[in-house]
Amino acid sequence: MPIDILMPALSPTMEQGKLAKWLKAEGDKIKAGDIIAEIETDKATMEVEAVDEGVLAKILIADGTDNVAVNTPIAVIAADGEDVSAAASGAAKAAPAPQAAEAPAPAAPAEAPAAPAPAATASVPAQAKSYDASSEFPAGAEIVSMTVREALRDAMAEEMRRDADVFVMGEEVAEYQGAYKVTQGLLQEFGARRVIDTPITEHGFAGIGVGAALTGLKPIVEFMTFNFAMQAIDHIINSAAKTLYMSGGQMGCPIVFRGPNGAAARVGAQHSHDYAAWYSNVPGLKVVMPYSASDAKGLLKSAIRDPNPIIFLENEILYGRSFDVPKGDDFTIPIGKAKVVRPGSDVTIVSFGIGMTYALGAAEALAKEGIEAEVIDLRTIRPMDIETVVASVQKTNRCVAVEEGFPQSGVTAEIGMKIMEAAFDYLDAPVARVTGKDVPMPYAANLEKLALPNIGEVVAAAKAVCYR
Repeated sequence: MPIDILMPALSPTMEQGKLAKWLKAEGDKIKAGDIIAEIETDKATMEVEAVDEGVLAKILIADGTDNVAVNTPIAVIAADGEDVSAAASGAAKAAPAPQAAEAPAPAAPAEAPAAPAPAATASVPAQAKSYDASSEFPAGAEIVSMTVREALRDAMAEEMRRDADVFVMGEEVAEYQGAYKVTQGLLQEFGARRVIDTPITEHGFAGIGVGAALTGLKPIVEFMTFNFAMQAIDHIINSAAKTLYMSGGQMGCPIVFRGPNGAAARVGAQHSHDYAAWYSNVPGLKVVMPYSASDAKGLLKSAIRDPNPIIFLENEILYGRSFDVPKGDDFTIPIGKAKVVRPGSDVTIVSFGIGMTYALGAAEALAKEGIEAEVIDLRTIRPMDIETVVASVQKTNRCVAVEEGFPQSGVTAEIGMKIMEAAFDYLDAPVARVTGKDVPMPYAANLEKLALPNIGEVVAAAKAVCYR
């Protein structure tokens, strides 16, 4: 039975294209995988591969023909043993004239099954759907201004009241009420059995926390800085992250590791490392890194309730900043969902944590020059809501990714690669990224400033991808 070769689509929005060149002639033997033609649009050229074997019986659309509608039969293959002239004769009678079409041409007749589209088109997504965060604030809730520090404290207090299995442990979390005052008031309300001061030994108290979680409690383990969580990384990775899988689902580990991460202000290289990319590399961990107070509260409450180990990365610089937060004891935000913080149409800027200060500052500066940037806060690094990012890129066709971490194997590298995999056909410029410099953080204030990203660098990157 003759097999039709159809005009392929190079992208979901393509309706027609140019049949640039035939690389096979009528009568040629065709094998599956042979390159038989080239198709062109204004954005791309694609080689068409044969998916069936036989003889190229008839070319229906000549070289150089423009405006060939997607799904139009362009040639016919006669299967092995089939009468080639008969197949060609039948195809000639059925072949439509090439024309620009408002909709894809009809499928091939029932007696001639259509060949499947080339495999190259399979990875091109349909229109992605952006997560709508506008309904996260409960309708009618009173809105109050609150610092990130206060939001984190309230999240822990509310969850400790709700669930007696939740407790807090770490260096100076009790009597001193937190090195950064995040646990202020918790000891007075819940007592020393649930708010536990530990020695300065991350390896020891993280291991105790993991053991408690494996037996059914819900610890919140605070590190005074995530730099020193490196002392406890064996417990975090080999025990907390892997046990659920290695036990065949029999042993879970509901634990939250939280504390400041990344650069602060002149605290040296040993206290300034951003570990978002490190922990997001590990299956079994969820990695959360909020920017605003409402996200800090809603995501921490969700993290405490989650049955999996959570890495909850905060930032010392953000602790004192105030944001709007809805009042209420049951305000949660789903883990794994990004948020469109500022809508725009010209370029997508995606970031997380303190990187949002650069992203939002750049968006304001760009708006003064007539460039409307859409700003996305990832909020969760693993699992990453790439669909919301792709939905934005499908609209703006450009992207700049921003983080304070290092460029090598960074979170922005992962963002760029995911966009390349899921939305390459929509890009009008390469994905750009702005990161911290590839050096240990200097102590001197002037050098520290140079090592961190800044708004000007994000603005320059956005202009570059917009060709401005």
